[in-house]
Order: sequence, then C-alpha cells, then structure tokens
Amino acid sequence: MNCSKPCGFPPTDCPGPQSESAGKSDSCQGCPNQEACATAPKGPDPDLVAIAERMATVKHKILILSGKGGVGKSTFSAQLSFALASLDFQVGLLDIDICGPSIPKMLGLEGQDIHQSNLGWSPIYVESNLGVMSVGFMLPNPDEAVIWRGPRKNGLIKQFLKDVHWGELDFLVVDAPPGTSDEHISIVQFLQATGIDGAIIVTTPQQVSLIDVRKEVSFCKKVGVEVLGVVENMSGLSQPLTDFKFKVFDSSAGGAAEMCQEMGVPFLGKVPLDPQLCKAAEEGRSCFEGQSCRVSAPVLRGMIEKLLKVKEWNQDELQHAENGRV
Repeated sequence: MNCSKPCGFPPTDCPGPQSESAGKSDSCQGCPNQEACATAPKGPDPDLVAIAERMATVKHKILILSGKGGVGKSTFSAQLSFALASLDFQVGLLDIDICGPSIPKMLGLEGQDIHQSNLGWSPIYVESNLGVMSVGFMLPNPDEAVIWRGPRKNGLIKQFLKDVHWGELDFLVVDAPPGTSDEHISIVQFLQATGIDGAIIVTTPQQVSLIDVRKEVSFCKKVGVEVLGVVENMSGLSQPLTDFKFKVFDSSAGGAAEMCQEMGVPFLGKVPLDPQLCKAAEEGRSCFEGQSCRVSAPVLRGMIEKLLKVKEWNQDELQHAENGRV
C-alpha cells in the first residue's frame, strides 16, 4: 500500500496509512509523518468518492514530472497545455508544485484570484478551453514562502481534486514538483480509482540530471504509472540567425535517448534551448503563436502529435484535433 513516507524507506516496511498500526509500528519510527498517520482516521477515505465524481468528466490525465528542478518542467507543462488547447481540446492545467508555483507566471495569470460558486472552485481561464488552478492564486504576496509539511500539502492537493469544477475536459495536465515526494505519492493515490493515463518526464542531457530521472522512472514503475515518454530539454543552444547549434550540457554518454533505451521507456525527443521559448514563458504566452519560436515550437508540436497518435487517444478526438488545428 502506498503511503506518504519518504522514498528512502522501503515500502514493505510501511504498514500503510489506513492500517490500525499506522504510526505505531517499529517501522514508523523516524518517519516525519508518524504522528499524522497515528492520529488520522482509519478506513476508506470518503474524499476519494468526491474526487472520483469530479474526475468522471476528465477523459485523460497526464502527470509532468522531473528528477531535478530547473530542467524546464513547468515550461513544458505550460506549452503542452497551450498546444492541446490550440488543437481545440478542452484542457485543464493543475499546478501541484506547492512550494514553487510558477504556472501562474508562465500562463500570464499573475495577480488572479480563485472564485467560488455553488459548483466549487472555478479555474482561472487563459482561453475558453484552457483553465488553470494553482496555489499561486491563493498567496497574498507572490514572494510569500509556502512552509508546509507533507500532510498539509496533501490536503491542498486533495482539495484541488475534489473541489475544483473543471467541467468536461479532454486533458488534465498535472505539473508536479521535482523529485518523488509526498505530492507525487498523493496525486497517484488520489487518482488511482479514476486512472492516470501516464507521465511525461522532463530532463536535461547531462548525467547529473539523468541520474535522478532514472529514479523518477523507477518511481513510476513501482506505483503503476505508465511513462508516456521522456523529453530532453535544453538540448543545445540554437541561434536561428546563424543556424549554429552550441552544446550547453555534455551529452557524450548518450543523454536521455540512451537512458530511455536502457530503461525501456519511450523517448519523445529533444527541445533545443531557445531564447524565444524562454521569453514566451516569461511573458506568459504560447510559443505556438506567431513565428518567434520557430526553433522550439515545431519540435514541441511534433512531440505532442506523436504522443496523441502513439497513444491512440480516441480516433474521433484525433480527427477533432486535426479539424480544429490552428
């Protein structure tokens, strides 16, 4: 059974948060969540029923993960959401990076507030078919630090899943924090009943990043989440005016492509370090609008179309996307 114990503890040692011995057994000693597990109510979680009801209107759920921070995970999450929306899909983007919520900035939604209705919390909409939810909308000051322990983070993630009224969605993109911690275990546990289509893992080419990506792949396999593919970001610096490409990170060991081959997971491709893509993220806009991101936008578009076709996510949806493509 999954629990919120850090991954450094063998999962076989944990009795599980619903067990009568949760927080009381010898294996619980030293766990930061020991008290929370010991005092938490036992038995089936009634909130999981509410989450299942909310998620019943969401066709596909995709986690965006990374082993390390700073590899462009949130940038990819934002641009993936923009791309799917431009294909005329109904898209939701859920930011569960509680301590470092950058999605509001990257979607141009800074300063927005969450509103409530009789249906629940309303997402903030970038476009009519792209809604966003993030803890960043709840902070009184954008410089405010979120200093929360695991149980409180897990509580907010649960609230996002059961209280946000997304309506009918084709895709819910979940931007998770780096690593394999409480937030990751919680999102998998909370969505287990409704199913997760899989995870896309973002990395950079150098070995120090790939070491942690291997752990991310291992995590997905342990919790039963399919790895939809790995994206190698910042794969060389491309300067369109000169058509020169510079290496930014050492990829002599084969980079993400070699790692994917070794671990038996799909490789979606390489995204160059494009200054225009960075600018689009800073300005909170889609890199697919106009011609400014002519180096990175076609690569990202190709990855997304490849993913849609490989997964065969309902042929009628694919046809719908082709007809609505801009």
